[in-house]
Parts: sequence; structure tokens; C-alpha cells
Amino acid sequence: MTPRPATVRAPDPTGVLSPISRSRARTRTSDLVYGELVSAIRDLRLAPGASLSETEIAERLQVSRTPVREAIARLVDAGLVHVVPQVGTRVGLIRLREVEEARFVRESLETSAFEAACGTAVDVAGLRELLAVQERSCRAEDYDAFFEADEALHSEIFALSGYPGAWQAVQRMKLQLDRLRRLAQPDAASIRALIDEHKLIVDALEARDVAGGRGLISRHARRAHDLAPALQAQYPDYFVE
Repeated sequence: MTPRPATVRAPDPTGVLSPISRSRARTRTSDLVYGELVSAIRDLRLAPGASLSETEIAERLQVSRTPVREAIARLVDAGLVHVVPQVGTRVGLIRLREVEEARFVRESLETSAFEAACGTAVDVAGLRELLAVQERSCRAEDYDAFFEADEALHSEIFALSGYPGAWQAVQRMKLQLDRLRRLAQPDAASIRALIDEHKLIVDALEARDVAGGRGLISRHARRAHDLAPALQAQYPDYFVE
């Protein structure tokens, strides 16, 4: 698949962040701010290298500057944001080394999860429902909904394996890989190919075809990673080795 130009929004946090809801009374405001910023970085609402302003973020999220400052400090510790002297605070670039590491972890754990699921009295009805959601998302060209259903399908495979926490470990590691996937901005044809692969994986799981399923998942996990060279050439300012 040849990557299309990404429709990344302008790196202006005042236009891409949503006000924080305080409905979860026991959740600290700084945790909510942190979660919103991580989500915005993951899906490229905040582009690699985007400048961040505490004041503007606080205004957009409708919170004080203190929880914003605390959240940004955590993002710096996590390597997702960098403070550049005499320049300011910026979203970190996509680190290709971490993309490859995330690909390795995801492929290793998901193939193992698939094999473990094959050893159970597996019911793929939930997976079939998620495939139907993906089909509807593809027809509507709603790629945000597709990404959500895509994540849910892989999460369900881990749940069926009996190791749902392993997916959480993958999630924590693959933010850089997710940014790469978003940058590729798949079109209907590439989404169609992903859905077809998902169907084959679900079929293999239902048939308890361990070898076939492991091979399918390995190829599937490497799809986005294989786009990295072309995307780096197209968007050199977004990447760092």
C-alpha cells in the first residue's frame, strides 16, 4: 500500500482537544488531562513536533494550569513530550526504534495469545460481531470507528486466551506504532485488506488452526511497520531513529 498524504490537523492544541469531564469524581484532574493528551498524541490530533502551551491547553480543556503542568511533566517522563530550551514544549517525534520494539512485542504476545485461545472452548461470536462493525465502518469510510473496532478485535483475542492483561501490556508499548498507523491514513482499499485478514484470523481461531493463525497474525502485525520507510521519506520532520 502506498501511503497517502496524512490529514494531520494543524498542531494547535486549542483546536484538537476536548473539555475534560469531571464525572468520575475519584479521578484526579491531572490524570484526565494526561489521558486526553496521550490520546491526542496517539491519534495525531497533536502532530509530532507540535508546540504545546500550558495556557492554551488549560483553556481548551477548561481546567486550571496546575493539572496541565502535572500532566505535561508525566508526558516528559514518558518520553512523549520534550522541553527544548529557548524553544518550548513540543510533542516528541515518532521513534522508529520503539516502533520496531512495539511490533516485536505485539507479534510475540499476540501469536502466543492466539495459540492459547485455540486450546480453549473458544466462541468467536463476539469476534464476528466486531467484523460486522468493521464492515460498516469501511462502507461509511469512518476510519476512527474502524480503528476502534480493530483494537477491540485484537483485545478480544487476548481475552479469549485467558490473558487479557497481556493486551494492556501491548497497549502501553505501542503508542509509537499507533502513530505510524494513523499517519498512513488508510483508504477504503487498505481497510478492506485489513478486514479480510481479520476474517482469516477469526476463521483460523474457530478452526483451531494454530500454525495458520500464527502466520496470519505475524504478517498482520508487520503491515504498518513495513510502511515506515515510505512514511519517513514523505514526512521526515515527524521521525527520529
